[in-house]
Amino acid sequence: MGADMKGIVFTEFMEMVEQNWGVDMVDDLIDSVAPESGGAYTSVASYDYEELVAYVAELSKRTQQQAPALVHAFGNFLAASFVKKFRSFFDEAGDCFSLLKKIDDHIHVEVRKLYPDAELPKFSYEQASDSSLILHYESSRQLADLAHGLIEGCARHYGEQLKIERSGSLVDGLSREDFVLSKLS
Repeated sequence: MGADMKGIVFTEFMEMVEQNWGVDMVDDLIDSVAPESGGAYTSVASYDYEELVAYVAELSKRTQQQAPALVHAFGNFLAASFVKKFRSFFDEAGDCFSLLKKIDDHIHVEVRKLYPDAELPKFSYEQASDSSLILHYESSRQLADLAHGLIEGCARHYGEQLKIERSGSLVDGLSREDFVLSKLS
């Protein structure tokens, strides 16, 4: 088995698939992938990350959309879901940069209280100016496209427009990505 991932990612992914392609597509993905979990997910349990990778690959094949684009779209979907489920984080932060700067030192601390076994990506940042932030992402999973979508969804929630530039590398299985975020007027 690969690295585990919290079930909320799976339940939200299936919700996105159902909203965009219908319940039959959800059933088709589960039937085609035949995951070890059986395709029955709860938000609090942990599941093999490779199941998500297999779902994305199968969805890509069925929709003729590139896997990175699907993962990116899922990030946007997940951000909107997080706004509903964890509203206090968003209300407390007040703007996108403030929220992003709190990911590791505040949000992930709270996530670990709920899910002590969660394997979370690491984020750090450099505040280049009032209108520019460099967000550093590091993870054993290659989900920078998901992070990109989450950043976009966060900005959308606050009614902010961001220019997002990315550069990254994969070293010894560790994905590192820098997101240069610039507020647009």
